[in-house]
Amino acid sequence: MAFLEISTLKKSYGDNQVVKTFDLSVERGEFITLLGPSGCGKTTVLRMVAGFETPSSGSIRMDGQEVSQLPPNQRNVGMVFQAYALFPNMTIAENIGFGLKIAKRPQSEIKARVQQMLDMIKLPQIADRYPFQLSGGQQQRVALARAIAVQPKILLLDEPLSALDAKVRVALRDEIRAVQRELGITTLFVTHDQEEAMSVSDRIVVMSEGRIEQIGAPFEIYNRPRTRFVASFVGTLNLLEGRVLDPAGKIEVQGQELMVASGFPQAKAGHTATLAVRPEAITIGDGVENANRLSGEIDNVAFQGAIVRIRVRCKDKLISLDSFNTPNSPPPEIGSAVTISFPRDIQVLESA
Repeated sequence: MAFLEISTLKKSYGDNQVVKTFDLSVERGEFITLLGPSGCGKTTVLRMVAGFETPSSGSIRMDGQEVSQLPPNQRNVGMVFQAYALFPNMTIAENIGFGLKIAKRPQSEIKARVQQMLDMIKLPQIADRYPFQLSGGQQQRVALARAIAVQPKILLLDEPLSALDAKVRVALRDEIRAVQRELGITTLFVTHDQEEAMSVSDRIVVMSEGRIEQIGAPFEIYNRPRTRFVASFVGTLNLLEGRVLDPAGKIEVQGQELMVASGFPQAKAGHTATLAVRPEAITIGDGVENANRLSGEIDNVAFQGAIVRIRVRCKDKLISLDSFNTPNSPPPEIGSAVTISFPRDIQVLESA
């Protein structure tokens, strides 16, 4: 049995159903990310696991115990919010030890645990400071330490990095993952940032309009999106729509023929199908033998440091490709005619 079992979970506010039949099994020690745009229901799911929202229906089992109707203080979960939510009138030591104090732990145990948490977040000297004396990144580290101090069964993270600047955000997400691995604590992480989700997760749950679109490892989500939504939301992707000429694998896109290794088992000749091609899979030139090729002209060149993003116009379709920045090989000029190529192993998207 999985450590966390969420079964047919639903949540409605009046006639507005914000979570629609959510099912998820999480193994002990897994780091699971709920990823999706604002309003997709991911934070509502997290709040139902925490006990801050009551499900309209469904079940939440934690370590074999049904908890969906229990109050938050009886679930033994740790929660880190987007806003740091530290008590401004308490020292950092008092903030970290607050949950232990409520649990009536001995003062000696609280003191030792607080120091252990401060060492873990690499801020051992700040016990006597107050939150206003810390940076945003330091405050969020303290919030993480406070959530972990009570040794929760599950750690819940509700977009904890979104209020931080880019450099601090990257450093702190790596620290959160390192701490999670060190402690082996089961974690649910909510974010709308696909890069964050890809970099820290064991598995990602992609959500849209209250539903799960796809569950999988970052590699699978990125390279094998099952639906048009996942394909367009996770990473940059070229969606090529065309007319199937032969279900065995031939399709016409922008008046040019392409071959698809997997074929179109769900389509017939004349049907429309959508192909998904990542920018890094496309190169300028004829490519390898039997590669797919499209003719067009350079529409735009965007220098992005290590990567140069090139946009090619093939009749009515703009196609993006990425190439490494090579100082001795400048990118093609805008307006020049080019051939682009990519493999026949192309992802065919489901219609949903």
